[in-house]
Amino acid sequence: MIYRDRRDAGAQLAEKLVTYGTVKDNLLVLALPRGGVPVAYEIAKALEAPLDVFIVRKLGVPGHEELAMGAIASGGVRVLNDYVIRQLRIKQWLIDEVTEREKTELRRREALYRQGLPPLEVAGKRIIIVDDGLATGSTMLAAVRALKHGHPASLLVSVPVGAPSTCSELRREADEVLCLDTPEPFSGVGQWYDDFSQTSDDEVRTLLARSRRPHQAA
Repeated sequence: MIYRDRRDAGAQLAEKLVTYGTVKDNLLVLALPRGGVPVAYEIAKALEAPLDVFIVRKLGVPGHEELAMGAIASGGVRVLNDYVIRQLRIKQWLIDEVTEREKTELRRREALYRQGLPPLEVAGKRIIIVDDGLATGSTMLAAVRALKHGHPASLLVSVPVGAPSTCSELRREADEVLCLDTPEPFSGVGQWYDDFSQTSDDEVRTLLARSRRPHQAA
């Protein structure tokens, strides 16, 4: 399966989630910025559910930032990839240094995207947490563990495409996981999109603002 772009992927995911949205009470769609926002926007629109963001930052290996050695999330949760850390013999001081740098960016994005809104309230909510795909899954795992601290009623992970092993791992953490496509071999999320260009801060803000109107525009 090849998706045209992130919004096309979100529309296809929404078709599978229609029954989940038949009960509107306490339903909340959360996106992992930035790439997860266009996907989640289509889901929230289809389910007529509120949309918000949950900020997670990957802890990239210095010099190979695309490789995650862990992630941090709102609420002070840090998840580390012990396998990567052991294999590359990454020192604790270096992990802590990257963590502090990413904490600064996490706070910046919270202020930028949430625009002074009160702290996110997840207690008792039926949450759908969305990203544009899962490779190592470190960021989504951090998000799930952080959200569980807030005592949601249920937690559904929803992505268009993911590595089979990562989707299986997340099923041990979340109440439900919907990985629409789990290709094997899996070499990266971007190869399953025709357009995987970077989502900008402006696009994130625009989609969030649009979703907060009484009637979402297309």
